[in-house]
Amino acid sequence: MLDLGLPDIDGVDVVRRLREWTPVPIVVLSGRSTSRDKIEALDAGADDYVSKPFHLDELVARIRAVSRRTSGTEDPPPVRIGAWSVDVAAATIARAAGDGDERLRLTPTEWRLLAVLVRSPGRLVSQRELLHRVWGPRYEDETHYLRQYMARLRHKLEPDPARPRQLLTEPGMGYRFQP
Repeated sequence: MLDLGLPDIDGVDVVRRLREWTPVPIVVLSGRSTSRDKIEALDAGADDYVSKPFHLDELVARIRAVSRRTSGTEDPPPVRIGAWSVDVAAATIARAAGDGDERLRLTPTEWRLLAVLVRSPGRLVSQRELLHRVWGPRYEDETHYLRQYMARLRHKLEPDPARPRQLLTEPGMGYRFQP
């Protein structure tokens, strides 16, 4: 829960900064109740907005609802992509068992993109959803970002990046991690 009326920084800026590195659910509580305030916080990445004053039972119900919607963000057990073992929870990629102790580094953006896909095994994740979750709501039409970053991930992880077997493209629709 986050109140927008913070002493040293604007609460909407806090939401934006959190969204740069974590998918943690954010419920905004605020005395600001104009539509513009609500839209700004939600567009920055808040999951819900509750105006003060509020009833405690409504707040608890909203928290339960946000928890249900975001429950798919738990980190899965390590998965194998090519010769690599990807552990999203530990933010590590190492050669799979028996293949040595080499580690692979990803940029923060590559990690966010890979984490979204690995958390949705076998499911088509739309371009729009990936752009929103990795770069933010202002980038939902920047599909060239996805092409570039997916090519980089395939080059690093897939045995044959030209013929990916696990980081798949669904042309015009999105991407899929196939375990």
